[in-house]
Amino acid sequence: MPVGRDGWFEAGRPIRVEGGIRARTQRGSIGSTWWSRRFIDILERICDPGRLSRGRRYARAGQVLSIDLSPGLAAAPVQGSRARPYQVTISVEAYDEARWTAIEEAIGAQAVYRAKLLAGEMPTEIEELFASLGVDLFPRDLDMACSCPDWGFPCKHVSAVLYLLAESFDDDPFLVLAWRGRTREQLLGNLAGDPVAEAVSPAVADVPFADRLADFYAPASTVHHPERRSAAATPDLLPRVFPPPAGVAGPLTAAYRQLGPG
Repeated sequence: MPVGRDGWFEAGRPIRVEGGIRARTQRGSIGSTWWSRRFIDILERICDPGRLSRGRRYARAGQVLSIDLSPGLAAAPVQGSRARPYQVTISVEAYDEARWTAIEEAIGAQAVYRAKLLAGEMPTEIEELFASLGVDLFPRDLDMACSCPDWGFPCKHVSAVLYLLAESFDDDPFLVLAWRGRTREQLLGNLAGDPVAEAVSPAVADVPFADRLADFYAPASTVHHPERRSAAATPDLLPRVFPPPAGVAGPLTAAYRQLGPG
């Protein structure tokens, strides 16, 4: 296995391909939104900067043929110097249904978060919301593998896929959540409904407006007044609340008793 002066596996120039995924950013940093930059910041803290640099060159040259993203897994063929593309896999923890239910309930309880997600935005505070539930939004532990002979971490093929993933997050922030196990359609569908309101609110029939015109111009219905019911009063209640003078207590009490039942 030939090794260069810097200790990296050296091979011939990569075979150029047509139709590969080419990074839009040809110079400078890749990633323009806060969520893609957050993902890249994590990568640059845990990965060798030199290897990431080589991966950026691969990403900008279009050496990654495709990326298949599914819950917990990103898989991509990357064209290197050999005729057969190398196979790259990057795995993260995909959260189960119970955990996603808790996440969605927490998001739904915050009107601002819910509104932004329904509008297609990723609220900046959502990372803290995930952390408050004991889970990470952006993966800190990546299980990365490549079929190439380079033993480095990560190889340039994996690095290229990581950068293109970050750029795809720019286009669609919901891919971050899909990687964790919740598609855009599932999340927005669950957030759009309000189970509590649906359980309390009665169903209202959808009657066409034309069919309601007759009711609109009809005389108003008679208002039903509830029947008044007199409370059963205790005969001695008034003299107990307002005691009469001692000299007239007897006659007044008798009079109260005669008036009370009426």
